[in-house]
Amino acid sequence: MLLNDAERAIRDGSRGEAARLSLEQQIVVGDFFGAERFVEVSNVHMMGDYEVMGDAGCDYLKSLLAHGARVCVPTTRNAQCIEYNHAERLRQSPALIEGEKRVRQLLAQLGILLVDTCIGYHSIYTPRLHEHIAWGDTGTVAYANSVLGACTNYESGPAAIAAAITGRTPAYGFHLDECRRANARCIIEAELRDIADWGAVGAVVGERVRGYWNVPLLEIRHGNPSPNDLKHLGASLASYGSLAMYHIMGITPEAPSFEAANGGRELIAEFTVTQADIDAVFARGTPDDGKVNLVVFTAPQLSLVELDRIARVAAGRKIHPGTTLLITTNAMNKVAAEQTGTFAALEAMGATVIEGTCWYLMDPLEMQRQFGWKRVVTNSAKLVNIIKAHGYEPVLRPTDDCVETAITGRLP
Repeated sequence: MLLNDAERAIRDGSRGEAARLSLEQQIVVGDFFGAERFVEVSNVHMMGDYEVMGDAGCDYLKSLLAHGARVCVPTTRNAQCIEYNHAERLRQSPALIEGEKRVRQLLAQLGILLVDTCIGYHSIYTPRLHEHIAWGDTGTVAYANSVLGACTNYESGPAAIAAAITGRTPAYGFHLDECRRANARCIIEAELRDIADWGAVGAVVGERVRGYWNVPLLEIRHGNPSPNDLKHLGASLASYGSLAMYHIMGITPEAPSFEAANGGRELIAEFTVTQADIDAVFARGTPDDGKVNLVVFTAPQLSLVELDRIARVAAGRKIHPGTTLLITTNAMNKVAAEQTGTFAALEAMGATVIEGTCWYLMDPLEMQRQFGWKRVVTNSAKLVNIIKAHGYEPVLRPTDDCVETAITGRLP
């Protein structure tokens, strides 16, 4: 890799041993991916919860701190794996709780902002078009690249921390214009009325265009997506297809037309997504027995608008005594919900509103053992895709149907 004067100075130790070691690590990554140079980043978002990091991750953070590490650009953390207000009720293990506390202390010493959110682009920092950032969570990366037109790859925890310490990242992948061009054309003819529908589109397209370097262009025939719809679309595409970027013609900033989004890149696929395709995604988890004891709104965390909608659909009713309703959001939206009365309405209906995490990070397998949960109903296609690994039977349904399921204890 070609280094500029500032990078050579870091490599020579002018900014301390932690920055030098981090840059050396980044050079190895850059060489692996064929990067010719670095780009400076203005913002970093890193994943680092104890469930994933464990003691080895804590030791890594301690080693950085021992070398004097400190972030040099604004850096935020993704969702944690503990909700301290409900940890006892949800029977989260003491070992997990203590481990998460250690991680928080170490990250705080590095100067990382412990906002514990996967939707910071809605409430903390919104990068602009063509701005280079280093973000780690898959859903946030898809949103940044696609909806905002910022430039980032999926950064692992150590890679994101290295970028935060050095203020730069290797210029490969989605930092380069040629990698951002669409190479699949998807005509969406289905009616998209709910967040769950957009997640189902992500499942169909992700499975057909699977691959990190692929970039689908969606041409929507019906519907005008909201930011929350696009949030679920990107999270689903990432989950089902490992995709880090998409375009929607006439909506996302780099796709005013097919020609602009494609830029002459060879297409690997061209297909139409019909209503039958969407219906088939919803039908995958349809059980013979309609009883439900768990409904979850999560993955990604909910916005204030989503929280308010659930409260309005419930309209003062209470959830079924045999059903648990879990809702995850971040601290900022929870405070806003408290101020608007939405939080009180959700609590009154019997929902458990969880702050600063996503449910699938909270050791859901142990919760299954503790509570006997098996079937889970959700409007998140991403959750449907990943929670099966924990032994659950997921069912994807539109938002209103999920609320009704929580209230009646049965699928509509």
